[in-house]
Amino acid sequence: MHKLWLIFAQTATVCLAILFVISTMRPELLPWILHNNDNDSYINDSVVTLKQVIPDQESITSKDSARNNMLNLNSFSGVTKKVMPSVVSVFTSQEVKVSRHPLFNNPNFRDLLGLGDQLEERTRRKTGLGSGVIISPEGYILTNHHVIAAADEIEIALNDGRNAKAMFIGSDPETDLAVIKVDMKGLPSITFGHSDQAKVGDIVLAIGNPFGLGQTVTMGIISALGRTLGINTYENFIQTDAAINPGNSGGALVDIKGNLIGINTLIYSRSGGSMGIGLSIPTIVAKKIMEQIIKTGNVTRGYIGVEVQDLTKELAESFKLTDTKGAIIAGVRPNGPADKSGIKSGDILISVEGKPVTNSSDMLNLIAALSPGQTANFMVLRKQERRPFKIRIDKRPKQMQRN
Repeated sequence: MHKLWLIFAQTATVCLAILFVISTMRPELLPWILHNNDNDSYINDSVVTLKQVIPDQESITSKDSARNNMLNLNSFSGVTKKVMPSVVSVFTSQEVKVSRHPLFNNPNFRDLLGLGDQLEERTRRKTGLGSGVIISPEGYILTNHHVIAAADEIEIALNDGRNAKAMFIGSDPETDLAVIKVDMKGLPSITFGHSDQAKVGDIVLAIGNPFGLGQTVTMGIISALGRTLGINTYENFIQTDAAINPGNSGGALVDIKGNLIGINTLIYSRSGGSMGIGLSIPTIVAKKIMEQIIKTGNVTRGYIGVEVQDLTKELAESFKLTDTKGAIIAGVRPNGPADKSGIKSGDILISVEGKPVTNSSDMLNLIAALSPGQTANFMVLRKQERRPFKIRIDKRPKQMQRN
């Protein structure tokens, strides 16, 4: 018996030693989700191979977190060294017609010059620039729709100086996101953070290619969350005062650990340059859109067939309400999902699937996240009474304009 126990102990020791060596030297050979020293994890059940940081553990005290943050404020060189290889410059070009003098549209003038009716149209190459973020080692790059819209050719420049032609995978104009791909393997992909854990006042870095100067890093803080401007159909911007300029579009907004929390998209400016109001699409939105584009080439959203408007203070008073949370149903599409379920104009939508609705933009985002074909629970206020409704979600038609 003693001999058998000795053999078992020796075998277990050897197996543990082998496992330790493999997990240290070649962790990618292990089948389960792996963790590296940067507190990242590889997500194997996604559409593509992504890296995403592990959510902060609740056991970490706020005192420890504050002390760690203070230690990192002297320099961000380590963060930029980690992130910059994952951010690319995007160069686009398209062939456009050159407008000719109106006199050439006159047949008599063309005859006078001996040009006849066969007047060749002149064209030129129009160029554009932006930035992008490598999201997967397979070569997928996330950027803005307006960066690559209508482009005939797309080329990217890596941080190490290499250039490559990129292929268009798909885009979503309603969130201004797009995915392109290069035929290169083993690229340094960025680590996704958790934008839903971001807080106003957090330090962030913006990395991109402003004015085509090359990779540039700027620093700021998160100025506001959930910002809407009415520019895109679906908005939930992170506002930052980190300098964002033309050419930064599609670049990365990262936290002080180098985790991606937003895709820099636009600036609010009267001069065309940075005035301290930059807007980024949070990763909690971008990741869902990106995965749909990679999987199907487009984005499918839920739809119930209503027109909505925000509940202002004056409207709230007219409805005898104490706050302005919710969205007013301003119109209902005949024979649409909401109409069939009994929703009426004047109803105030206050929750979708148990999630509170604060305004019309919030409502659009919540409904868009629902899958067509599913039956969802809605709560409305009608004559100051809460009424539950079940609505079968339909597929949102392409390019519907927001009212």
